[in-house]
Amino acid sequence: MAVANTVSVSDLRRAIEGRDGRAMSELYRDDAVVRIIDRDHPPSTPREIRGREAIAAFFDDICGRDMTHRFESGLAEGDRVAYTESCAYPDGTKVFCSSMMELKNGRVARETIVQAWDG
Repeated sequence: MAVANTVSVSDLRRAIEGRDGRAMSELYRDDAVVRIIDRDHPPSTPREIRGREAIAAFFDDICGRDMTHRFESGLAEGDRVAYTESCAYPDGTKVFCSSMMELKNGRVARETIVQAWDG
């Protein structure tokens, strides 16, 4: 997937629903940072993934899992993109994610993901 001048909501929808880890990682800058807050990583000690190579490995893992990904909603304005996503594993476990991206020169420089899991 070629990225135009900036990350768009449609780019995200295609990559997320297509479970395309490579397309997701192509949206990020080489020096990007993804911060994840969830049940295992509270706000005081979030998980941080640094650099596009590590981010690509993260998305390859997520997209390679036996689960569905549904893009719920998204909004892009200026150098910010926000979106929500619902996921479900075959055993019925559900995950909901909310994300805020900060762009620099059209690519993701920083992202904060907050996710909630069943159980």
